[in-house]
Amino acid sequence: MNKITKTIVSLLVITLILGIAFYPKVKKTFFAEKKEEGKEKGKGGPAGGKGGKTTVVVMVVKTTRLDDMINSTGSILPNEEVEIRSEIAGRINQLNIKEGDVVQKGTILLHINDDDLQARLKKLGYNKKLAEDNEARQKILLQKEAISQREYDIAVNSVNTISADIDDLKAQILKTTIRAPFSGTIGFRYVSMGSYISPTTKIATLTNTNPAKIEFSIPAKYASQIRKGNTIEFETENETKTYTGKVYAIDPKIDPLTRTLQIRALSPNPGGVLVPGAFAKVNLILKTKGSAILVPTEAVIPESKGSKVFIVKNGKAVSTKVELGTRGEKTVEILSGLSLGDTLITNGIIQVKPDGEVDIKEVVQ
Repeated sequence: MNKITKTIVSLLVITLILGIAFYPKVKKTFFAEKKEEGKEKGKGGPAGGKGGKTTVVVMVVKTTRLDDMINSTGSILPNEEVEIRSEIAGRINQLNIKEGDVVQKGTILLHINDDDLQARLKKLGYNKKLAEDNEARQKILLQKEAISQREYDIAVNSVNTISADIDDLKAQILKTTIRAPFSGTIGFRYVSMGSYISPTTKIATLTNTNPAKIEFSIPAKYASQIRKGNTIEFETENETKTYTGKVYAIDPKIDPLTRTLQIRALSPNPGGVLVPGAFAKVNLILKTKGSAILVPTEAVIPESKGSKVFIVKNGKAVSTKVELGTRGEKTVEILSGLSLGDTLITNGIIQVKPDGEVDIKEVVQ
């Protein structure tokens, strides 16, 4: 054995002896560090780890009004709306339309020049006077048997014809003044002073929005359950407030293409908040059932033999079987299994373990 080999063997023997001597201390230190590291990971894990608390959101169980309702979508319509047009052609010589103004029923909006019509009316007045005088003379002659009955009838017919022409002309003159057919708000104006207009010319729009109409449709299978006077609740896309209305009109037939029934309701709109054309999310209330326990659908866990929820008791999550009733869009009715005042877990259910400790982060209403 040469010198180098002896040196290597000696070093290996020394290393082995030192390892055997210090192994117990190194082992203890190493595993203590691993244990501490495991605790730190468990503390920040999603499920809280063994002995950790799960953070949850809860609600206190209470009763809520429960209605049998149909969900639908619709549109806001004005109570009344009309395009203002003239029945005759002519040039505007008086214009009282201001965009955005609120006008009352009967207000004069514009006047068309009627000088030619007035002149024709004056001419017919003279002709009528002459025809009446002629009829009077013919009547005297008829009494003296100087003329035939036919000649007298012609004179009477002349008076009646002129009178009819006068009535027709007066009606034409009335059409030169356009008045507001109902109270409402003037929209955009499309003519100016001096404009020549005809019956095809759109002058402006007049809209009445109080009350507002809500038009929506429901599936045909509910047609027999709808009555005039049914209550609706609805929200618009730009408002979180819930409005109410009453059904006032039901289409007498079902649309054969969509198999739906059109319905209209009225809702008070004194402030003009409900704008025509806006989208409406409608709940049509068929029948009010009274009070019931309603919980969020996400709080219910389906099982093979029913459903369950988790409630908090003494700081721990307790599994409870429940019987479900009517389902809504976001809520479900609980017929049995929950009591008023129970603390129901609504969020964080996935991490919850039966009889596991929980930490309540928030209580929602």
